[in-house]
Amino acid sequence: MMWLSDQVVDRLRATIELPDLSGTRYRALRLIARGGMGAVWLAEDTTLNRKVALKILDPAYTQGTLAARLLQEAEILANLEHPGIVPVHDAGTLADGSVFYCMKFVQGHTLEQHIPNLRSLSERLRLIQRLAEPVAYAHSKGVLHRDLKPENIMIGPFGEVLVMDWGLAKRIGAPDAKQDEELNASVARSVPATGVVGTPGYMSPEQAQGASADERSDIFSLGAVMVFVLANSERPFGSLHRPLQAICTKAMAADPADRYQSVADLTADVDHFVEQLPITAYKENSYERLQRFAIRHGAAIVLICAYLLMRILFIIFNRR
Repeated sequence: MMWLSDQVVDRLRATIELPDLSGTRYRALRLIARGGMGAVWLAEDTTLNRKVALKILDPAYTQGTLAARLLQEAEILANLEHPGIVPVHDAGTLADGSVFYCMKFVQGHTLEQHIPNLRSLSERLRLIQRLAEPVAYAHSKGVLHRDLKPENIMIGPFGEVLVMDWGLAKRIGAPDAKQDEELNASVARSVPATGVVGTPGYMSPEQAQGASADERSDIFSLGAVMVFVLANSERPFGSLHRPLQAICTKAMAADPADRYQSVADLTADVDHFVEQLPITAYKENSYERLQRFAIRHGAAIVLICAYLLMRILFIIFNRR
């Protein structure tokens, strides 16, 4: 009896699973990722001669809310034109009834893979600032992500920070209870059902309780990602500057009313920390205020001290 290697079995499985792209301009190349309800395929756009990514819902879900949800995701993304959000090129239905959409193929690394490349605290904070930009933009367009986590953040080949996987996105204020219930019921066969939409450890308490999410729910998740980025630095999170810890704590407050009320408020505190300015999340003592002032104006203080020293020496030598 001939035994097949794991690589051969995987290749055969991928071949069997190839989507039926007949009648489209796309040719499947390889499987990128598979989830509970569908898969993402690397494909070739034969008309424009470029590689693209196809997100395809499994044929079993062609009817009902999930198919409409995938097309809604495509519509939401198509209307979010930001460098930190992957653009959508096309959407439709395949020959077997599977719903799909086509988006830009991103070559890069996940946030977790990229973190070892960030040598300094300032680099990590700059990444957090750039990550917040597409989230703030989406909020300004009335869209919540609802599943911000390290796996859904990619760093492109030129250092661009991209927020991926908007499958749980919803318009702010739109009813979502029924859609979320059907989503959980559909994925229950492949992953443990939790009864809520989001990722444990990164979703807000209100999401974990099945309550409606708003902008502050994404802010909680941004705070959790910020902790992930800072905790994976050379210094343990507990030894970081207390103002930074305070920013994370405020972003992840259990009560939404105690969090930052907008992404702009969160990034303003991060910006102020970088610029050695006071932040709203932390009440500093007199020594810390003096220390921050000295760091911020270090060059000017050195010049003034040097000038005063020279004046004193000049006076002393002139008296002799």
